[in-house]
Amino acid sequence: MSVNHKRLGRHGVLVSDLCLGTMNFGWHTSQDDSFAIMDRALELGINFFDTADVYGWSVVRGETERIVGNWFALGDGRRDAVVLATKVYNTMEGAYPHAEPNSDGRNLSAYKIRKHCEASLKRLQTEHIDIYQMHHVDRECPWDETWQAFDALVQQGKVVYVGSSNFAGWDIATACQEASRHGRTGLVSEQSIYHLDNRMVELEVVPACRHYGLGLIPWSPLAGGLLGGALGKLESGRRMDESMQKRIEEKRPQLERYEALCREIGEEPATVALAWLLHNPVVTAPIIGPRTMEQLESAVRATEVTLDEATLASLDEIFPGPGGEAPNAYAW
Repeated sequence: MSVNHKRLGRHGVLVSDLCLGTMNFGWHTSQDDSFAIMDRALELGINFFDTADVYGWSVVRGETERIVGNWFALGDGRRDAVVLATKVYNTMEGAYPHAEPNSDGRNLSAYKIRKHCEASLKRLQTEHIDIYQMHHVDRECPWDETWQAFDALVQQGKVVYVGSSNFAGWDIATACQEASRHGRTGLVSEQSIYHLDNRMVELEVVPACRHYGLGLIPWSPLAGGLLGGALGKLESGRRMDESMQKRIEEKRPQLERYEALCREIGEEPATVALAWLLHNPVVTAPIIGPRTMEQLESAVRATEVTLDEATLASLDEIFPGPGGEAPNAYAW
């Protein structure tokens, strides 16, 4: 059992069609267990790892990058085997010994991009970041400044590609047009929330990615566990927090139909949710964020599943999207 590899949008680099998300490392998953998951991911052919400077949350911001860096430091070609993506934009309050408004705030100033890139490189124990992603758009910072900062990092060999996350379709277009105006490569990827129960990106983000050649990297592909067999788990007596129980009850009619369909085709709900994303040619790699080895192994099954037209139609009935792409979805 192994994953497939494809180009990232229209760009030359080959990445696995599942991306290993590391957000749980150091928070829900110990360093030793994180090391084991990353080792197994490589064995399965997953060469695309995603993290962020801010991950570590309740432990300390930056802790996840440190764990990934400690794993790279074990050697044996680990760093060379990975297309590494991390992010900049969010507050790193508490990560530095002295308060500083640029680091403690959210922005994409040239100052912050340079400073946080250097800090990420140090934590990750690497000389370069393969895909340095803007974790959110900064609409108050001029694009000339932001692109100049990223371009400097590329020229210095510290960054290979630049990506975005949580951008609207017009943000993607603006970023790419501004980059093109100065002869720069522009964005290579967009990370957006995208799953069966949240298909809003189909309106404008998906067509923007297609037009500008970005690889779409969906985060939260299982809707925080809602699409991973949540109804069955609840009815089997598994412990769940109150907010998840509320979400399940709100979505119960859809989840009943969804989990029944999954049983009918003989696949686990999580597998179907990931396979549905992979059938979209704009999607490069959904981000899986396993807390355990079992969750990692289970996710890889989705790369081997092809959903037939009848199943895809049934999923559209259960989880209808926004009606297609804009403006046809709401005009003509």
